[in-house]
Amino acid sequence: MRLEEAGQRLAREASLPVSAVQSRAGLGGGEGAPWYILSAKYGLVHPDTEIAPYDETLNRMGVAQRREWAARVETQMDEMLPDADEVVIFAGKKYREFLENYLRLRFNSVTVPMEGLRIGQQLSWLKRGQD
Repeated sequence: MRLEEAGQRLAREASLPVSAVQSRAGLGGGEGAPWYILSAKYGLVHPDTEIAPYDETLNRMGVAQRREWAARVETQMDEMLPDADEVVIFAGKKYREFLENYLRLRFNSVTVPMEGLRIGQQLSWLKRGQD
């Protein structure tokens, strides 16, 4: 059975690219560096993981729920993210707010290239990067 027939798809096809984390082993590690999706429902997800569609976002969760989500994601990051010098976060404020302290303790450098940009600006920034 194909993924589409089962109502599932690869995580990379189901989530917006603005909710991603990429770890870099060194300064030249950007291209081909491992990356993961930050999902409101599943937490940290490898892009090739099969997931069912969902309609959840941290933007509709209260502070306590977002803290619980971040604690779960930290555990997942400990298990899944490789050791690296740098982590780059392509995610909105509510997806980073309770993760950034943990990431700053774990990695030498934490970069948020789209910090302060609204969602439309983030999508434009990402599109420019693909051109």
